[in-house]
Amino acid sequence: MNNSSFTSNDDDNSANLKRRKKDGEDDEYKLGGSRKNKGINNSNNSLMSDILTSLILLDEEEKQEHQQRALESLHDKAAFDWNHKRKLEAMNDYHSDLQTRFSDLDEMDSSGTKRHRHSAKLTAAAVAVTETAQPSSEQSGTGGGSGQQRRLWVKDRSKDWWEKCNHPDFPEEEFRKEFRMSKATFDMICVELDSVVTKKNTMLRDAIPVCSAIRKVLMPKFLQWPDEDKLKMIKGEFESMSGIPDVGGSMYTTHVPITAPKTNVAAYYNKRHTERNQKPSYSMTVQGVVNPEGVFTDVCIGYPGSMPDERVLEECALFKRAKSGALKNVWIAGNSGHPLMDWVLVPYTRHHLTWTQHAFNEKIGEIQRVSKEAFARLKGRWTCLQRRAEVKLQDLPVVLGACCVLHNICEMRNEEMDPELKFDVFDDDMIPENSVRSAGAVQARDHIAHNLLHHGFALDATKIVN
Repeated sequence: MNNSSFTSNDDDNSANLKRRKKDGEDDEYKLGGSRKNKGINNSNNSLMSDILTSLILLDEEEKQEHQQRALESLHDKAAFDWNHKRKLEAMNDYHSDLQTRFSDLDEMDSSGTKRHRHSAKLTAAAVAVTETAQPSSEQSGTGGGSGQQRRLWVKDRSKDWWEKCNHPDFPEEEFRKEFRMSKATFDMICVELDSVVTKKNTMLRDAIPVCSAIRKVLMPKFLQWPDEDKLKMIKGEFESMSGIPDVGGSMYTTHVPITAPKTNVAAYYNKRHTERNQKPSYSMTVQGVVNPEGVFTDVCIGYPGSMPDERVLEECALFKRAKSGALKNVWIAGNSGHPLMDWVLVPYTRHHLTWTQHAFNEKIGEIQRVSKEAFARLKGRWTCLQRRAEVKLQDLPVVLGACCVLHNICEMRNEEMDPELKFDVFDDDMIPENSVRSAGAVQARDHIAHNLLHHGFALDATKIVN
């Protein structure tokens, strides 16, 4: 019984041992499988990371190559542009040298009369520009600054017109009608410009350079601020006219209509002219000071039409000259659009004026009419100033300056103007917000007004008040 029992126990123990062994092998198998799967996952993650890193590096390399190609393209374009510019400069220099050589040969072969006729053609072109400024037949958009602007003198003009006008038998009256001046004045201008324009292109398409020659050669001679002796004469003439002493000039600001510019259009928008014309209007300002004969002694050209008269005055060279003390004991007579300053004398603008103030306004108005009528003659002579200019905006001040110089020459030589050319200047001055800039000027104006009333100059004004 004991042996049987022991054997049975041994068998049981042996079976249990085998069962435990088998269970251990199963656990070990399961653990090994889990470790194997974890290793596979880690390997896959590492592979994906390598792939993503490679893609990112490839993308970055592609970007760098693209930037490098763009940079090389810019360098190539810059080099091409530089080489092209150098070639153009070389060609222009060569062409200029040929033109100079041919011009020298022409001068050697031509007589003085031929050179004079040559400069006369160019002068005729300048006068034609200031008179009419006709555009070419190439049309462009006119509204809102859209479209390509028309160009000036882009086609060759027939010489028949000039040959007819230049003929000795051409009537003086007809010549004056064509050029707004006599033959003698025209010949004088040709002589003055001869040294500058004889070597220039003889075709009438170069109108703007001729206007530049007028500004360069004639402006210093015919449009300049008077010296002390002339200023003393001007003061005397204005005082004889009005009774107001020490007036050295009459100032007025007008506007020249232009087409709507492509840039900065709001600055050139003219509200007053738009209201008057019932359509959008744009302009460029021309401020001028004239002597008693209506000859310009100072001009400021080119500021946008939206600027009021006082702002134009503050930006001009005359204002800077006055601030430096160069206009001591000199009054410049302005209008109600200018402020009262130590050197600018303007009318009274408040309501309910006294007799004395009315008298002063009447007399300073006589001085003011001198500059206003000068601008009326300026625009009457050169009709390009009456309508929208077709010249490029950056070139327009040169043309306007040439108009002022030619106006002065005509005035100095007493060139009569056809009454049919009379032009009414639109008075669009606005009273400035700060109309009084100097307490001393207030006292000086009151003193002048008092003297006018008590020295018999203001009798007409008192009759008007009564």
